[in-house]
Amino acid sequence: MQVVLGGTFDPIHDGHRALFERAFELGDVTVGLTSDEFAPETRSEARPVRPFPERKATLEAELESFATEYDRSYEVRKLEEPTGIATEPGFDVLIVSPETQKGAEIVNEVRAEKGLDPLEIEVVPHVVAEDGDIISSTRIVNGEIDEHGNLV
Repeated sequence: MQVVLGGTFDPIHDGHRALFERAFELGDVTVGLTSDEFAPETRSEARPVRPFPERKATLEAELESFATEYDRSYEVRKLEEPTGIATEPGFDVLIVSPETQKGAEIVNEVRAEKGLDPLEIEVVPHVVAEDGDIISSTRIVNGEIDEHGNLV
């Protein structure tokens, strides 16, 4: 199966790792990584994001461990628009978090307009920090928690 997911992934945390794990459980993985130009548009909070080459290197290092564990392949591609690469042919499953499920439905609408089959949408639950709130990159950048959800 060909699995696709996307995001900014900066910094990577256990919530992202849950997405990656589910993706690699299902098949070979293509990750759309937001471009430097598109990354600010994907977040509701303004915060700095590391440059694309740095984020890509960190992401590839993270994905390599999952690829090895599950004996799968992966590719990282630049994401320049909201529906990204998921509207291209060749994918079977789209991995999303609960807050990006609506975007997945839009992806399938665009696929239908293009005459492509809809993607199976796999929603991976949030991972919560020790305080019961979800783990997020913004909370990490703000110094509230670490990448594993531990309070700092």
